[in-house]
Amino acid sequence: MNPTQSSDYRTAAVAGIGSERLQKSLHGLQDRFGKGAMKLWAGMEDREMRSRVKDSRMRTLEHLDIILAELAKNVRARGGQVYFAETGQDAIDYTIEVAKKNEVKRVVKGKSMTSMEINIDPALENEGIEVVETDLGEYIIQLAGDKPSHIIAPCIHLDRNQIGRLFTDKLGIDYTNDPPALTLAARKALREKLLSADMGLTGCNLACAETGHISLVSNEGNIRMATTMPRVLVALMGMERVVATLAEHREALQLLTRGAALQKLSTYVSFLGGPAAEDDPDGPQEFHLVIIDNGRCKILADPEFREVLACIRCGACLNICPVYGKIGGHAYNSPYCGPIGAVITPLLDGINKHADLCKGETLCGACREICPVENDLPRMLAALRHKLAYGSDRWNTRQHNPAEAYAFSFWRLLVTNAFLYRSFIAIGRIFQWPFVKKNKMIKKMAGLASGWTAHRDLPPIAGRTFSELWKEKYRTTRPAGPAAKIEEEK
Repeated sequence: MNPTQSSDYRTAAVAGIGSERLQKSLHGLQDRFGKGAMKLWAGMEDREMRSRVKDSRMRTLEHLDIILAELAKNVRARGGQVYFAETGQDAIDYTIEVAKKNEVKRVVKGKSMTSMEINIDPALENEGIEVVETDLGEYIIQLAGDKPSHIIAPCIHLDRNQIGRLFTDKLGIDYTNDPPALTLAARKALREKLLSADMGLTGCNLACAETGHISLVSNEGNIRMATTMPRVLVALMGMERVVATLAEHREALQLLTRGAALQKLSTYVSFLGGPAAEDDPDGPQEFHLVIIDNGRCKILADPEFREVLACIRCGACLNICPVYGKIGGHAYNSPYCGPIGAVITPLLDGINKHADLCKGETLCGACREICPVENDLPRMLAALRHKLAYGSDRWNTRQHNPAEAYAFSFWRLLVTNAFLYRSFIAIGRIFQWPFVKKNKMIKKMAGLASGWTAHRDLPPIAGRTFSELWKEKYRTTRPAGPAAKIEEEK
């Protein structure tokens, strides 16, 4: 993953908020899919399915070593090859080795978040291998030299006019902004690449240990072509993307397609587990499954964060998050954006490096409500903030902002001591007046407090606190009945 600097997050967030086109697209996406998913969960006949799948995901994580061994055994029994990669670089090196052995000149890709996580495309291109994204949204992003901004809608930040001009420039077609015409142009260009590709490269939505298969879902058919037409196929799989049985796979897949696009089932569901049989005209001659750790074992070993590995990468949390809905995906500077990205990216790539992701979310709980497997992302975000506030040897995290920590320690002292708090309020009333403008609002504060007024005005400290108003109103009123007796005894 690429490092994220604080200024990158804030600059990209400001740019996202200021883009009318992006705001319109995100509003439409969240209005349809976010509200739609919540309505879908509320109307499900099987109300226990989400909890059942979550329980099975957590059980799988508890026995992940055994289940992965079973998956590898069954894939190999079908003639496939399995490689366990400790790091992203290990996965890249293995894939390049396979490509060189087979004299690969062109790779066609199915949509894969894991491939973006380990940044494999530049490594293949450095070896003189052409890499072509075959998912329409990813293909548009690749032509534009851009980055995805949503897990399932990577080019949500572009409109059809921009895509039309891009296709005119890159594909040499006459300008049009008609979506069907643009889709046909992309299909024609991609078919030529697919027909001449030497190797397919995909991710893995879910793997089934019981059968020795991986499954891939799509609505375009590109993945099916990318996995059956080239003579070599390499599938990159995060080690947590496995279920134990076919029954568990069925339910997890149902939740995945519902959470992603409100579908009972995707248009295409492909099951792959080895090379094509001798009497099968379709399928690769070689099948390689690369199971990637890349920091996941460390997450697995921490009970506080293990739950995040139960994620099925549907993108539902993005479709309801108020932060993502304003700043868009580019601000996260990671293949994983939105609430899930704000948790998984710091854990995989460094909590301090991605501190703004942890601290940028609202903790409103909407992502927990919409998550198909009911992952408690707000709890994990709060835990990450705790590590940033106090440091953590286990996660090699240093205190992110000592000045902020001192400020909150001072505030805790104030609010737990009545005398100090009242004194502070009285002094604050005096010193605030230079900052109070004609509209009777504070427009600009100094020092650490300046961030509070960078984009908003704040009301000044009131002339009298609620407690003072209460005492003033009721100081001459005596309670009646038993309460009066208690008051007299005092």
